[in-house]
Amino acid sequence: MSDKPPLFQFLPYLLSITSNMVSGRIAQEYRARFALSVPEWRVMAVLGDSGSLTQRELTGLTLMDKVAVNRACKVLESRKLVWRQPHEQDGRSHMLALTETGRVMHGEIMPLAVAMEQRLFSVLSTEEIAQFRAMLERVRAMGGDLDGEAIGGGNFGVR
Repeated sequence: MSDKPPLFQFLPYLLSITSNMVSGRIAQEYRARFALSVPEWRVMAVLGDSGSLTQRELTGLTLMDKVAVNRACKVLESRKLVWRQPHEQDGRSHMLALTETGRVMHGEIMPLAVAMEQRLFSVLSTEEIAQFRAMLERVRAMGGDLDGEAIGGGNFGVR
């Protein structure tokens, strides 16, 4: 029998609190240096990797709700880190992309994030990190496969 409470043995909870800790630790770096919130950085990170996207696409890729993505985009646009232009094929939506200033900031933050990742995961070997990534990807893919299905009839609400 484990000396930890049952909640800490519930993998979704453990994943959530670990993810929040890792995200929060990295966020301390870019909040202090660049005055960005977690949602703002997530939007910038996705745009930095993907190029121009609609807000709907950003919502899907960041797994954040529409309101959080909308707020983040507005702040980034007001800071001239993201630009918005009408979508050529869909007049109801807009395309968003990093501005030159946004790309420069993204380029400055990524090395900080990678260095923090290396420090946090230094307790694992290179092989363990590769296995961990593969396992997380399998679980993430299963979550995507179950999208829309009721898992055990309930929504655990763990984030």
